[in-house]
Amino acid sequence: MSRTALLYHIIWRTRASEPSISENHERQLYTYILRICDNKNCKLHRINSMPDHIHILVSIRPDISVSQFVKIIKGESSKWLKSHTNWFPSFRGWGSGYAAFTYAENDKETIRQYIANQKQHHRNTPFYQEYYALMSEYKLTPDPETDPMLKD
Repeated sequence: MSRTALLYHIIWRTRASEPSISENHERQLYTYILRICDNKNCKLHRINSMPDHIHILVSIRPDISVSQFVKIIKGESSKWLKSHTNWFPSFRGWGSGYAAFTYAENDKETIRQYIANQKQHHRNTPFYQEYYALMSEYKLTPDPETDPMLKD
């Protein structure tokens, strides 16, 4: 029997970074995403959002790729959001990209707290600065002309 511990911090944006995730109904969206994770036998450790993007900390089972997982989450949640136009009237879809970062088990609580504090964090830090900081942590340089997390 194989043993794995695949912990990912995944971020994705709304199309064109439109502020379409209503704070009044974000909990319903979180519950729906939790259900998707449970149905795929993946463990959602933390979720939080801003009006224009979502952060999750999740353990993904080894027989599903990160790209497959994100495609499922974004696809199913997009359909759900579009079926709840009374709660999310300006939602037009998710942006085309995502960012996924791996972490060790001993980093889990730090990342959980980082995600939990998104609303406080973004009082002073716009999304692009947060994204650049995360990318630099992994020695990556996003291209503002082609990176779908910065342009849609």
